[in-house]
Amino acid sequence: MQMGAAFTAPLLVVLGLLGAATANVGDSCSTAADCGAGQLCFDCSPELAGANCVRSVATNPFQIINNSLPFNKYAFLTTHNSFAIVREPSHTGVPRITFDNQEDTITDQLNNGVRALMLDTYDFKGDVWLCHSTGGMCYDFSAFEPALDTFKEIEAFLSANPSEIVTLILEDYVHAPNGLTNVFKASGLLKYWFPVSKMPHNGKDWPLVSDMVASNQRLLVFTSIRSKQASEGIAYQWNFMVENNYGDDGMDAGKCSNRAESAPLNDNTKSLVLMNYFPSVPVKITSCLQHSKSLTDMVNTCYSAAGNRWANFLAVDYYKRSDGGGAFQATDLLNGRLLCGCQDVKACSQGSGLMCSS
Repeated sequence: MQMGAAFTAPLLVVLGLLGAATANVGDSCSTAADCGAGQLCFDCSPELAGANCVRSVATNPFQIINNSLPFNKYAFLTTHNSFAIVREPSHTGVPRITFDNQEDTITDQLNNGVRALMLDTYDFKGDVWLCHSTGGMCYDFSAFEPALDTFKEIEAFLSANPSEIVTLILEDYVHAPNGLTNVFKASGLLKYWFPVSKMPHNGKDWPLVSDMVASNQRLLVFTSIRSKQASEGIAYQWNFMVENNYGDDGMDAGKCSNRAESAPLNDNTKSLVLMNYFPSVPVKITSCLQHSKSLTDMVNTCYSAAGNRWANFLAVDYYKRSDGGGAFQATDLLNGRLLCGCQDVKACSQGSGLMCSS
């Protein structure tokens, strides 16, 4: 089955009001109309014998535990290569010859509860582009779109959702002086900027989400280039975050080792933990199988490897494809563990981060 455009929040509300669907995750279906709000009808062949209802929207932990805890006490669904979107038209006039990692627009990803975007930024055509490439170079056949286009989508989402926070994790190949800063400025995103000066060191807690929202500092940006923290005020990722291996090495069952650039996962002087779970070569047809028990097992493996710390960011390809709850349920597990010690954030008591509901 080819998944269509993502459900947006308003559409989900309308479906709920109409009472059109009461199916549960895992129930058989013919179309999305047979499934409940926040679900898709998807055939995860050969795992399932036919199409079943699967989750397509993340749980908002702020609505369950409120937003009065430090930022590092929450977990956020993250898309790997968020910009590498199926059917994204060529913006160079040259047919694209490279792989994709996601099926939804940036706007749809955000509307479906994705809260962290992994983007590859390059100098290209006198501007900053989002691109797949090797050796730090972008080419016509591997370019997706100017970064400004994506940044404007993010700005529109933040403007329309004043209680939400978005994190950008940049694999950064931009070397033009102030190249990234100029694009952030042109997009209008600087007004949401969370400053490096407020980011904690030595494993201390981050500011409260409620304070970040009140001050409208709701965009966190991390770069892979160390010098930009001083020159452009963009946080150097490895000063604040640990990350496990990516690609096939990050999917080796029972193992969770740090990415080469990262400090060891159990270095608790970095208060954010990023867990990657996607193969070296993205394959849509197998991604639904990856977003099942093996994903949950790796969440627990990386918890132990990180010195008994649950991941704050869970990065996947094709984030909606699963045989049931998928990456959404894994994120609920992380938030449940972080916020109240439960297996699922939905079991946390309303308004409290201290206990599971009875």
